[in-house]
Amino acid sequence: MPGPILHLGATVLCAHAGQATPTAPFPRVAVLGQPVVTLSTPYVVAACGLTGTPTPPCVTAQWVVGAVRVLAGGQPVVLQSGTSVCTPTGTPLTPLTVQTRAIAS
Repeated sequence: MPGPILHLGATVLCAHAGQATPTAPFPRVAVLGQPVVTLSTPYVVAACGLTGTPTPPCVTAQWVVGAVRVLAGGQPVVLQSGTSVCTPTGTPLTPLTVQTRAIAS
């Protein structure tokens, strides 16, 4: 499904409102002057709000479904409509604010 490409400046949250940040975006391809994120880029999650359960809060996340036709450095780029999984909770990331000029499928 087509969608905006995620980049370093995108606002991405875990399901418990923790801020997710890519650890190593791909610097050779940029949208709006910001490096894009590929499927191989792990995210770190800070300030996950999961409390009161035996499950630890979200710490890292990985996108598992991205673009099919657009690659950066041989890896699919991450799309706003992509699928991700947080560790150890198994919940998804939610991109809230993304650039809208570059759309991929």
